[in-house]
Amino acid sequence: MDRVEVGLAGIAVLLLLLALRVPIGVGLAVVAFFGVVIVFNENVAFGLLSNVPYEFIGDWSLSAVPMFMFMGFLATEMKLTSALFAAMRVLLAGLPGSLAVSSVSACALFAAASGSSVATSASMSRIAVPEMLKLGYNPGLASGAVASAGTLGSLIPPSILMVLFGIFAEVSIGKLFAAGILPGLLSAVMFCIMIIIRAKLTPSLAPDMSERPGWHDRLWAIRQIWPLPVLVVGVLGGIYAGIFTPTEAGAVGCGLTALIALLQGRFSLAAAWTAAKQAVEGTASIFIIAVGAGLFARFMALTGVPEYLADIFVSTGGSPLLLILQLSLLFLLLGCFIDSIGIMLLTLPIILPLLHEANVDLIWFGVLVIKLLEIGLVTPPVGLNVFVMKSSLGNLVTLPQIFKGVLWFIVVDIVTLGILIAFPSISLWLPSLMQ
Repeated sequence: MDRVEVGLAGIAVLLLLLALRVPIGVGLAVVAFFGVVIVFNENVAFGLLSNVPYEFIGDWSLSAVPMFMFMGFLATEMKLTSALFAAMRVLLAGLPGSLAVSSVSACALFAAASGSSVATSASMSRIAVPEMLKLGYNPGLASGAVASAGTLGSLIPPSILMVLFGIFAEVSIGKLFAAGILPGLLSAVMFCIMIIIRAKLTPSLAPDMSERPGWHDRLWAIRQIWPLPVLVVGVLGGIYAGIFTPTEAGAVGCGLTALIALLQGRFSLAAAWTAAKQAVEGTASIFIIAVGAGLFARFMALTGVPEYLADIFVSTGGSPLLLILQLSLLFLLLGCFIDSIGIMLLTLPIILPLLHEANVDLIWFGVLVIKLLEIGLVTPPVGLNVFVMKSSLGNLVTLPQIFKGVLWFIVVDIVTLGILIAFPSISLWLPSLMQ
């Protein structure tokens, strides 16, 4: 077997290991190690095994991951987001399906602090879904709205997935953050429009609420959500203005979160310690996958598989749009079976040379990838957000009800994805204004 054949065989073996439920970080590392042994020898393989993890983890850009995770866990543990749903419920009262619309809006605001889709879904599901069910909302609409809107945690910055994409694709993380703002808002608006239309056409899905809050109530609601705009301006504004690096912005975000909690009388050392432990555990699990992906990327480079696939693409005369559509189908398929971080770090070593050959803007493609990974978070049979929500809600809803509910949102997500593909300027306008 020549090197390319070994590389292609390695991809096949990796897919087999993943089908057997081998942890993706372990699968990537094992295939890379034994693949290099076959292509070269065990000395080279052990050399990679000793050097790549150290070099990768030593990358200063990766320190943004624990910073943003810590910021999100701090906001959750300090209960800064606990009143979000109640506040949005007051501000959006009177709209058809107002509670579901409020859930989507609260998830979008929470996403600006958490950077994690799973954290957003888990936190908001315990607050919003029981309230909607109590007031007669359809279980599928109630759970589907929160499960799907929870995915906005990956697209609305700061996003951990964007940090990882920026490092592997070697593009500006700050520009990726800026690129995700308008697509994230567009996704939230599209969800809300769909909910309003469905609630208007089928009132039984979302019974009309009799509450009509006054100005005093609305002012109270605005006071409840002010910490989130402060965090967004402090973190993203500093990056956008070139004042902070992403890592520095994460640290500033942690400091602002702690300060806001202190001003609101919510700060406690016990909560901070819990948030720190959660951030360490979450970072460790991500880094294990990332190290495996680093080894696999080096293995792919040594075998020449990415260049081989790029040559095939060029020889077929494929257009960049065709490549984007093909990769979109691939990500949608993988999203049915593999978690978001695993999909991205598994595929990037193979597809990045294809994207370079096709002259695809990687900032734009990064937004598309995150959007595709969002869809995978609610796609059966392995929609992680759906299972997180089921775990949070217990017997209040069933898995079939949640999966049935998210189908409407998946359709809307695909329409939104089509808009982002057709109009790249939605993603690229804000990054173009950065220095």
